[in-house]
Amino acid sequence: MDLYDAMRTTFAAREFTTDDVPEEVLARILDNARFAPSGGNRQGWKVIVIRDEAKRRALVPFITAVMSRYRAQVAAGENPYNTIHPSQVTQAQIDAANLAPSYVTQLVEAPVLLLVLVDLTVVASMDSDLDRVGVVSGASIYPFAWNILLAARCEGYGGTLTTFLAPHEPEIKELFNIPDQYAVSALLPLGKPVKQLTKLSRNPVSSFTTVDSFNGNEFE
Repeated sequence: MDLYDAMRTTFAAREFTTDDVPEEVLARILDNARFAPSGGNRQGWKVIVIRDEAKRRALVPFITAVMSRYRAQVAAGENPYNTIHPSQVTQAQIDAANLAPSYVTQLVEAPVLLLVLVDLTVVASMDSDLDRVGVVSGASIYPFAWNILLAARCEGYGGTLTTFLAPHEPEIKELFNIPDQYAVSALLPLGKPVKQLTKLSRNPVSSFTTVDSFNGNEFE
């Protein structure tokens, strides 16, 4: 598949057929994804392939709790888990969020489930002293996670990058025996999508690119 075609058609696939992802295909996906960039080429990623059914089921309450809050905040007109504007949503609203059980189970029952971690001892967190939530550390792990999805698309499969487990990192670390120095970065379900989208909707370049200043002329 042409690179630009892959970039323009790799969508967030959450519903999968029952088709398996062959071991050699998964190996090829990871073998190509490892060429992602990372700070200092330290390659601090770690991938856990979750096959154990009990561990998969153990993820359901964590994802459900996070997604219920997410849905409640969206319903209240908030941007979920925002660090600038504190949420005004109550626990009662979260408990009342309409989250279909199938939304979560279709993720944890995906043919392949990958837990992506990053070793914080090798990450250059350039923004660690700023008075805001850190984002720069992600530059050393999310290109790798995205490469997995691009490679999956190239192979005729799909998936989505989720961060549902991050709020429950201590419990996830205990469940998978993860050392303290690692951060839970993403959960990637992979499989054969029920639908293969071929056209995605995105804002034009001029809507987010300016020249010389944040409020400079639009780049055209």
